[in-house]
Amino acid sequence: MRRLTLIGSTAVGFVLGGVLMNSGAVRAQMATIDVASIAQEIGMGNLLSAIQGIMSTVNQGVTAINTALSATGPIASVLGDNTFGTVQQLLQEGFTQEANYAKASVGAQQQIADASNTAMARFQRDMRNAQIRDEQTPSPTACAAIDGGVSTQSAAVQAFGVAEVMAHIHDQRGEAATGMPSHFGQAQGVASMAAEHANFYCNADDAAAGLCTVSNIPDADQQMLSLFGSGTYASQAAVNTAKDYAINLIEPVAPAALRGDQLTSAAGQDAAVRRRSYNARMSLAQSYVDNAIGMQTPSVPLTALQMQYLQNMGLPAQTNGSWLQVLQIESERRISDVTWHANLQSMPPASVAREAANEAALTNYLLFQIFKMNLMHGTISAAQLAAETDRNFQPTVRMPTPTY
Repeated sequence: MRRLTLIGSTAVGFVLGGVLMNSGAVRAQMATIDVASIAQEIGMGNLLSAIQGIMSTVNQGVTAINTALSATGPIASVLGDNTFGTVQQLLQEGFTQEANYAKASVGAQQQIADASNTAMARFQRDMRNAQIRDEQTPSPTACAAIDGGVSTQSAAVQAFGVAEVMAHIHDQRGEAATGMPSHFGQAQGVASMAAEHANFYCNADDAAAGLCTVSNIPDADQQMLSLFGSGTYASQAAVNTAKDYAINLIEPVAPAALRGDQLTSAAGQDAAVRRRSYNARMSLAQSYVDNAIGMQTPSVPLTALQMQYLQNMGLPAQTNGSWLQVLQIESERRISDVTWHANLQSMPPASVAREAANEAALTNYLLFQIFKMNLMHGTISAAQLAAETDRNFQPTVRMPTPTY
């Protein structure tokens, strides 16, 4: 009987171990229990009782385990008094809440990422819109540069027009054409210049000699400031004074015109050739000075920015300007004008680039105008070289007239 109890306890241990440890089925390679030997030892009559005892012991173990794991068992009492529910319920709710927290965290992270992406996209869009605005919207400085450019070109057209008219009149005067001084003789030209000086530029000596009354601008027809002054002549009278100075500078009195039988003689023909060469050189010299007068003739209204620049520099206020003065303002205001430098500090990059382009265009414009004036300089130098060469040329011997 003791042996049966030992066997039953061993079986119960296997059962409890399998239940509690959740161990898998064990498969031996060879049989380890000899049923015939066990039946012979305990007898067939006692086999049923032994099995029932084993099952009873197993049931007692299972009951003990259930009791330990029950809501009122010792394990549950350690975990709590079931006020908020059973252990299974609490664990289920806890795991469920943790899962909910995890899902909520993922959802929150997604919303944060979406919000961040949306905000960044809007920021980048606003930045791009600002760039487009800066690149496409002209700044006030750019508008002022355009106005200055239009004013400059308009003044240039007017200046060349004035120079052309003056050059045409001076050409006729230098050629002693009909109706001009010196047409009938050089004495006529001298008398005309004397009358011009007495009427407008009489000085104290002229007045003392009884020739005229002292003028408000005595001797202005022989003073350089009459030609190059403040950059713009103040009035039409100032333009005429500059013209008279240019005449005294280049050709005060033109030679008498060749007329009638003077042109038909052999000597007259030779004189006419030399006179035409003289007229061409005088026309070149006089036209160059006429261009300088045209550049300073008041021809276009000044813009508000140009007038503001004159005020900032302490120059006399004026509403009309010449080509020379407009060019001067457009060039110098980018160096010395406080207003332009203040605007430059607040310009966006696109406006700075446009201003740099405008300055480059202005530089090209100035260089081209210099090139045009240099063409006239070169022509004058060529004429001087030709005149000097002609004057220095001496035939080696007097040659006879050839006969055929």
